[in-house]
This record gives sequence, structure tokens and C-alpha cells, in this order.
Amino acid sequence: MRRPNTRRTESAERNLAFALSEIDRVTTANGLPRSVRDSAGSVYRSAVERNLVKGRPIDVLAAASVYCSCRISGIPRTLDEIAENANIGRRELGRTYRHLSKELGLGLSPARPQDYIGRYCDALKLGTEVRERALSLIRKASENDLLSGLGPAGVTAAAVYISAIICGEHRSQKQVAEAADISEVTLRSRYRELADGLGIRIEFS
Repeated sequence: MRRPNTRRTESAERNLAFALSEIDRVTTANGLPRSVRDSAGSVYRSAVERNLVKGRPIDVLAAASVYCSCRISGIPRTLDEIAENANIGRRELGRTYRHLSKELGLGLSPARPQDYIGRYCDALKLGTEVRERALSLIRKASENDLLSGLGPAGVTAAAVYISAIICGEHRSQKQVAEAADISEVTLRSRYRELADGLGIRIEFS
């Protein structure tokens, strides 16, 4: 007859193996480098050691570990992107990420819109002038308290969309929305809020 602690050890090993396979799946689906996968594995193991995983779904914990690793590594991925590719809910992912960040003392600040400018501009093949203007728009919007409660992906996409038009490098709403992995409806809402709040008068298509 096997001893209870032996069964617990085997169960823990199976859970860890599943978590690491989930981490591998999510990092691959999001096009993330091996360093992020390895870092996420370390975050998950730390959570196990601190007994933070009890009562929480392994797939959600694995995805949260990946998001933590992205934030630690300075690699711009949104909660929506990680949640979608992990096939879990954004709200549950956000709660678990905040729990891990707090309990593990990771000291991660909230994601900022400017963190995503380079990625979106690269995807849209936009130049340096557009990047600088988009950054300026986001700074002005922050100074005017226009960003409270808004997701960084939508705000950044709006700033890039407006800046591209101003700089004569127009991209369609569909192109920008796809680059930011948001809906065109969200993009339209954000760029009109940003334009109205900053007194920008240009023709949108």
C-alpha cells in the first residue's frame, strides 16, 4: 500500500508537469521567447512553494505566470491577448495575476499605454515620427486625466491611429485594430475620446 505522502508527491509532480505544459502552450501561442517561458516556470514554482496555488485552476495560474513574466521582462502583451490564447476569462486572469504579483512581492506596476507603441508601430510599419507623436499624445492625455479606467491597448491603438493620420502615414481602422488585437468599435471609441479630450480636429475615416 502506498503511503499518503507518496501519493501527494506524485500528484504535485503531475500538477507541475501540467502547469509547465500550459506555460509552454501559452508562450508559444503568444509568440513569446524561451526566456519568458523559463521565467514563467520560475514564477509558478515560487507560487507552489508559497502555497499560493491551492484552490486555483492550474491553467489560470499558468497563464498568470506567463503574464507576470511578460511584465518582468518588459515584453508588451495585454491581459486580453494572454487570456484569449489561454482560453480563459480576462477577469479571472487579472485577479490571479494581481494575487501572484502581490504575494510574491514582484513589485509590478500597472501596464502603461506607451509600453505598446513600439510593438504596434512595428506591426503597422510606421516611422519614428508617428511613434514620437503617439507618445506625446499619450503623455498629454495622462496629464489631462483622460486615461483613467481605460485599457492600454485601446488607448495606444487610438494614439497610433491619430498620429499616423497627422503624419501622413494613414492606416485603416481595421489594420490598427488587428495590430492591437482589439475590435474596431473599441478603436473608434478610444480615438474619438482622445481626439475630443485633447482638442484634435482631423477627419477620421
